Amino acid sequence: MARSGEPADEGGHPRAGGRPRDSALDEAIILATRARLVRDGYSRMTIGDIVADAGVTRPTLYRRWKNKLELVVDALDYGFRKQADMYTVDLSQLDAREALVEAVHRLDPTYYNPDAMVLMANFAGEAIRTPELLDVLRRHAIEPRVALIERVLGQLRARGAIKAGTDVHTIASLCFGAYFGAFYRGEDGKQIPERVVAVLWPSIATQTSELPGCHGKPRALLRPGDYEHGHF
Repeated sequence: MARSGEPADEGGHPRAGGRPRDSALDEAIILATRARLVRDGYSRMTIGDIVADAGVTRPTLYRRWKNKLELVVDALDYGFRKQADMYTVDLSQLDAREALVEAVHRLDPTYYNPDAMVLMANFAGEAIRTPELLDVLRRHAIEPRVALIERVLGQLRARGAIKAGTDVHTIASLCFGAYFGAFYRGEDGKQIPERVVAVLWPSIATQTSELPGCHGKPRALLRPGDYEHGHF
């Protein structure tokens, strides 16, 4: 796909001449795709429906994306970029426990998109018909999220705020799974970050981090650029 602002040929590759890309059209197509993914799922969603919803033509879409799968990848990444724009707290300024609570909060699939659970379920339901779609879900929606928790826990462990033997991979999976458990049980997920950390913290925190007045300040725990690399 050509970069924003570059003219492109029908295959989405940069070309020497022509009109520049219109970012408003790009966004209209992406938003229409995201809405259709929730309502119809990947298999039933058609390019015809997307261009009709977005108010564009097929050539306009195919100048940007060569197929439906590429369009879906960008539609997922769009949501993560929007989520990153919503962050107002700098993790590096929080104490160890607070940083973990905030990281678990950012793990929430519905942080930006309230329909994210339905969207993920639709993707998982395509595992037999379109197995590559499940791989897209893993790479663009799941791994980037749990990687944030793993990075936070790894740095807390390196600074002695949590125990050296802490299994960061398993904890990250447990935190992520908590949101799905709440969704399928019909429970409100807003309290998950605090409740999950309240259960985990006594078993992973070192004695030093639990001392009164000791905040375990995670200096430069994560920088803003880390979120971009993680597709948040």
